[in-house]
Amino acid sequence: MNRMQRSGPFWLVVCCGISLLWGISVQRSSQSAMSDFKAVYYGARCLIQHGDPYNVNEWLREYRADGGQLPSDPTMSWQFHRAVPVFINLPTTLLLISPLAMLAWGPAHIIWMFLLAGGLLLAAFLMWKLAGNYAPGVSLFLICLVLINCELIFSSGRSAVIAICLCVVAAWCFLQERFVPAGILCMAVSLVIKPHDAGLVWLFFVLLGGVYRKRALQTLLFTVILSIPAVLWVSQVSPHWIEEWHSNLAASSARGGLGDPGPTSLNMSKPDKIIDLQTVISLFRDEPSFYNPTSYLIGGALLLLGAFHTLRFGCSQKNAWIALAAIAALSMLPIYHRQYDAKMLLLTVPACAMLWSEGGFIGRFAFAFNAAGIILTGDIPLEILTNIYNNLHLNSTGYYGKILTVLLMRPAPVILLMLGTFYLWVYLRRALPESASVTKVAK
Repeated sequence: MNRMQRSGPFWLVVCCGISLLWGISVQRSSQSAMSDFKAVYYGARCLIQHGDPYNVNEWLREYRADGGQLPSDPTMSWQFHRAVPVFINLPTTLLLISPLAMLAWGPAHIIWMFLLAGGLLLAAFLMWKLAGNYAPGVSLFLICLVLINCELIFSSGRSAVIAICLCVVAAWCFLQERFVPAGILCMAVSLVIKPHDAGLVWLFFVLLGGVYRKRALQTLLFTVILSIPAVLWVSQVSPHWIEEWHSNLAASSARGGLGDPGPTSLNMSKPDKIIDLQTVISLFRDEPSFYNPTSYLIGGALLLLGAFHTLRFGCSQKNAWIALAAIAALSMLPIYHRQYDAKMLLLTVPACAMLWSEGGFIGRFAFAFNAAGIILTGDIPLEILTNIYNNLHLNSTGYYGKILTVLLMRPAPVILLMLGTFYLWVYLRRALPESASVTKVAK
């Protein structure tokens, strides 16, 4: 073990610690501190008290009963009144959060912060440990870039990051064939919290066949087992929760709302932006009937190409990491994803290290794309770009203004498309049916 490998865990902890302390500092000065965790925490408390967490008035009653106040910031106040960040969570998330909801806010949110930090460190360590066998310096640099750009995750308490970390851990368990039962549980919990983050990774293991399909089906069974009591609990308290949930989702995606990818969205001036392809396409034609199908077509076509190739030829264990790198980037493009979902790029580090260790222009391109992808989806760079854009006062109606708006305010979807397409090209180029000895052996 060389010096880089010995010092790796130390630097991972340091970078995560900087983000954690920075996030705590932002919490103390922000009216929207821990907004995401407040949503699920008070939603679960509301449910425990036999209230309907999908009804804004009942959620607010529980929130105010615990001393909560609406923020004076009009955009944040709008969020609470419209119940957008509160009631788009699935019943399974409320069930999983309910043990913390039985505690007072103080200890509950501190435990949650440690869970976030622990999940990030575990996922980062596993990716570094694997990638470090090929390129310890490159992998440590990329993972430290991810960890040092997690301030908004800690300041808002994003539950999606727990799902992403569990998905990364599960992928490591499955492909390394270690701690498989723990991997099955991790993937199941990830799916019930944020299925749009972990769903395509799970589907990849289904397509691989053999023992990996078996793991995926076992995961599906555990997912159903976790979901049934949650749905029954919520349905008993709130018989019309599905209609209310759909209504809240519709309110979120309405023109000008927090889930609107268009240029009139509240997200335009926020560093914690939506990063799907709709945000770029809508700048040129702000019509959902145009930018939604276009995004589905571009992102979906690339994902289907990789899925067809996997079904037909399978892949080796090494190439499976390259496929996961492509999925991690491309899965965020067709449907709603926010900037914190890009922590899924941890899955790209092993593939980058493998290609770097082989030398040549492909390895250099992999590192360049990976670094750009992590930087342009990171908290600090996006905050800097947002401030630059706001100070320039650009007119985004002209073609020149739209291009600059994409570069300064919407760089994430562009680099994710480039990163995902690159890894998909490498995957299609390298995968051979005869070399798929790992995935084709039924166990």
